[in-house]
Amino acid sequence: MPERSESESRKLLRRLRDTLAEPGAGQERLDRITHLIADSMQTQVCSIYLFRDDDTLELCATEGLKKESVHKTRMRLGEGLVGRVAKSSTPINTGNAPAEKGFRYMPETGEEIYSSFLGVPIQRLGEKLGVLVVQSKDARQFSDDEVYAIEVVAMVLAEMTELGAFVGEGEALSALHTHPAMFRGTTGQEGTAEGHVWLHEPRVVITNPVGDDPDVERKRLNEAVSQLRVSVDDMISLADGQGAEQREVLEAYRMFAHSRGWIRRMEEDIGRGLSAEAAVEKEQSTARARLETVPDAYLRDRLHDLDDLSNRLLRRLTGQGTDTGAEMPQDPILVARNIGPAELLDYGRRLKGVVLEEGSVGSHAAVVARALAIPLVIHAERITTEALNGDAILVDGDQGIVHLRPEETVSAAFRDKIAMQAAAQSRYASLRDLPATALCGTTIALHMNAGLMADLPSLVGSGAEGVGLFRTELQFLIRNHVPKRSELASIYSGVLDAAKGKRVAFRTLDIGSDKVLPYMKRVEEPNPAMGWRAIRVGLDKPGVMRMQLQALLRAANGRSLTLMFPFITEYSEFRVARQMVLDEVEREKRLGHVLPSALEIGAMLETPSLAYAPDAFFRAVDFISIGGNDLKQFFFAADRENEQVRRRYDVLNGSFLRFIQHIVGRCAENGTPLSFCGEDAGRPVEAICLAALGLRTLSMRPASIGPVKHLIRRIDLTALRALIEAECQADHANVRPAVMDWLATQDV
Repeated sequence: MPERSESESRKLLRRLRDTLAEPGAGQERLDRITHLIADSMQTQVCSIYLFRDDDTLELCATEGLKKESVHKTRMRLGEGLVGRVAKSSTPINTGNAPAEKGFRYMPETGEEIYSSFLGVPIQRLGEKLGVLVVQSKDARQFSDDEVYAIEVVAMVLAEMTELGAFVGEGEALSALHTHPAMFRGTTGQEGTAEGHVWLHEPRVVITNPVGDDPDVERKRLNEAVSQLRVSVDDMISLADGQGAEQREVLEAYRMFAHSRGWIRRMEEDIGRGLSAEAAVEKEQSTARARLETVPDAYLRDRLHDLDDLSNRLLRRLTGQGTDTGAEMPQDPILVARNIGPAELLDYGRRLKGVVLEEGSVGSHAAVVARALAIPLVIHAERITTEALNGDAILVDGDQGIVHLRPEETVSAAFRDKIAMQAAAQSRYASLRDLPATALCGTTIALHMNAGLMADLPSLVGSGAEGVGLFRTELQFLIRNHVPKRSELASIYSGVLDAAKGKRVAFRTLDIGSDKVLPYMKRVEEPNPAMGWRAIRVGLDKPGVMRMQLQALLRAANGRSLTLMFPFITEYSEFRVARQMVLDEVEREKRLGHVLPSALEIGAMLETPSLAYAPDAFFRAVDFISIGGNDLKQFFFAADRENEQVRRRYDVLNGSFLRFIQHIVGRCAENGTPLSFCGEDAGRPVEAICLAALGLRTLSMRPASIGPVKHLIRRIDLTALRALIEAECQADHANVRPAVMDWLATQDV
């Protein structure tokens, strides 16, 4: 067959567009398309396979195979050459198909043994939709231009599938975005919510994939690219002085925007018949498929830059901005690939929940979600390609599961769970003003964690006795520049005002690891969780730390002030940090400012090393707060961002409990007040075990105070301690089974 010229490729696309414009049901259109492609490509066979579920392809239309095999012939992902194309998302072009690895002969289709085989994926921005196949009897490979022509046709088919052009009977021809879908992610913030989807960045829909006049389309593309370049340059100018990392990302944008290869490939696509926006999306999809497979993490990260830049260009070409005119539902659940803390705070408490494709349990978004007390699920892969604005959605932050367009039985069960939780919270409300006193007479102080002024009303409503942890990094994360001392002092003063005399423990700036300031140069580290973070940053950047300490001292304005340093690993770090506080107190005194009426300086114990610090450390600190989340990950050497390992380890492991006992003992010997702060403090079973081992103060999210108090008031901590010690002495690896059996015998 002769080489196909560009005009012939354009002719094929025009014929395809005209065919798609003809009236008819989805099946009729698919049948016409397979006939058209076989005729244009001069092949004996053209077949279209579409996914009927995540793992199964179904023959939905064919020219050249038996018609009765349509909707009956199916194959698994990876099975046969068609399944291989679908699994790898790359074309297979061979002149000797039977000799290819994985070849499968399908006698039910009545096919002869065709030598030539060309299969290309039908996909849209990483979403697999099916496979387009042409076959010939003659033993030859298809030319590059023929492969290109079929790839372009497959892309147009993907766009039209997204628009619902092939809807018909059966699973494979059912409309997209209509079926129930479940996504398993990771818990970012516990809680449950029912609502409707609100997309942070709605997808751009291309309605005209075929261009009529290549000159007009090239002009549209070049004008849009010029505007994009100007906007990127403007963003870089505005970013001057706001941090090297932000500038680095924008420079990557500029590199892509000025890439001659990127522009040339899109212009070539236009020359072969695509519209400007279709050419942009084709290049985006091609680059996606290429970058997703590279082993280099840096290059894979550039995929996000390319996606963002391509989406900006598509919005300019289509006129589809982020404001689509859709009205936010009354019960919005935000769905996004990722989102920054400032953007999430802009939505505020209107949101019922958040679902992200990316993120981490310690990310900025997770910190804000906890502060807003809304459930968050992260790592919900592909949800932004499946969800539509207004879709019904259920978020189970406890299990890290999201149900999109759920069936009624699932919704009913979910509502029952929410109702049970609401009823329990109602019962807990009656305990608000009662102490958390166990049957043995031991009283546990229950405090809450906070990070925003908006959290403080919970101090009264939850029954918390104080704020055991106020995260001060949020005020730094939501700005594009270092906040002023006066701004921070005003915020901290407002926190103390809202606390109405109750104790508030301010944790100094805890950044680094997964919490990087927008205006701070990112340090590339192989293991950021164990790298340059928290107090290490504070001691190496004393100017920022001193400014924050001054703001805290001035905010106190004659009231009591409690502050603690994060991630202290050895006595010398605390000694230097404490001296910085005392130096600032002297400075404030010289300036004539009002000093705090009382000052507590504590440390967070988050690494095993600090538990073995000298007695002098325990006597020097005014209090110690165990940072349970970090301590557990370092104790078990299990990264809490890694789903493969973080759930394997339990706070009720005998070794960990013995370690907690060791810390309790060290503090008791030296008269050092001790508390426990973290997720496990807010889990009732874990909380009572920690209390049984001697911890008398627990700090948790406000919603957990009621359940924890309820359980403490109904058990004997002395009896529970005896049980735990007996289990540990019996060398049982985990005390949870015994504790649960014991609780079953109690009136709880």
